[in-house]
Amino acid sequence: MEERGVSLLEGAGLSPYLLSDSQSRPYPAPGGCPVGTAFLSWTWTGTQDQRRQDMAMARLLGSLFCRSLLGLIYWTAPVLAVEVHVPAEPLSTPVGKTAELACSYSTSVTDNFVLEWSFVQPGKPISASHPILYFSNGHLYPTGSKAKRASLLQNPPTGGVATLKLTDVHPSDTGTYICHVNNPPDFYTNGLGLINLTVLVPPSSPLCSQTGQISLGGSATLRCSSSSGAPRPVYNWVHLGSSPTPSPGSMVQDDVSGQLILNNLSLASSGTYRCVATNQMGSASCELTFSVTDPSKGRVAGAVIGVLLGVLFLSIAVFCLIRFQKERRKRPKETYKGSDLREDAIAPGISEQISLRADSNNGLLEKSPSASTVKTNNSKLPMVV
Repeated sequence: MEERGVSLLEGAGLSPYLLSDSQSRPYPAPGGCPVGTAFLSWTWTGTQDQRRQDMAMARLLGSLFCRSLLGLIYWTAPVLAVEVHVPAEPLSTPVGKTAELACSYSTSVTDNFVLEWSFVQPGKPISASHPILYFSNGHLYPTGSKAKRASLLQNPPTGGVATLKLTDVHPSDTGTYICHVNNPPDFYTNGLGLINLTVLVPPSSPLCSQTGQISLGGSATLRCSSSSGAPRPVYNWVHLGSSPTPSPGSMVQDDVSGQLILNNLSLASSGTYRCVATNQMGSASCELTFSVTDPSKGRVAGAVIGVLLGVLFLSIAVFCLIRFQKERRKRPKETYKGSDLREDAIAPGISEQISLRADSNNGLLEKSPSASTVKTNNSKLPMVV
């Protein structure tokens, strides 16, 4: 019976063999798995069948060791991931200019590489985004309302640069832009980059107005507001002219809302006030004339006006009376000459139907029947004589 020494290979070195005998003749490891070259040896004695059993057990242990080693290498090896880089600070661009939204990435571009840019309006979630353009299968596809103004700084964007160019920016372009790089099977990160863009707009001409009791001792509020401007303009009120200015304590100004509150009004509060709306793109202004009235002077003026009107009416009445008297004196006086009527005259328009006849010879008075009828031109009523 032959005695042989058998060794189990293990350690940190690489070797394609697992077992060796005492003459250093190696036996190949199962599956060609690389294992260490350090030897854990023992002396083996026994029959040929026992030797075969020991060899089978050694191959099994070697296979398990090899698989454990490969699994450890797989889980500890670095995983490929898409890394997207965008500026951390918000971006601002004047209206009408071109905005460049920088975006870069690191990954091994494959045939499944996809780049997408999308837009979200201010105050809305990312899920409400609208696509601007996307690159896939070697082609660029602009889409949406910004399609004609959107392009890539490098096309195709397969070299790690995915910067977006947006020409002739509008105020409505203000919002959040999303750079999304998708490169399966690199799913270790979400591949997103967010950029906040603000389109700068100069303030529009503001509107000036006033409210309140504009009288001595009262209070009033002056308001100023621009309908557009980005960033939001700030407001400043200035009292114009060389007249005395109100005391600082009587003026309270709000630069954000554009209000100027005037308390304890005096005559010095009257004058012209100018409101200036300003942001980093420019300024615009409006003016308002403010006049404080004195209620006591108003009452005196009313009394004076009433007296003047009374005197005027009285003067008109006296004038009319004097003129009437003069006209009356100019008229000639008429003298009474008496009446031309006779007692025996017959009134005009009356036909006498009474016939009186006197007979001078016999002294008889004859008349028509005692009841006579008198007719007039204007009436047919009977008259009894």
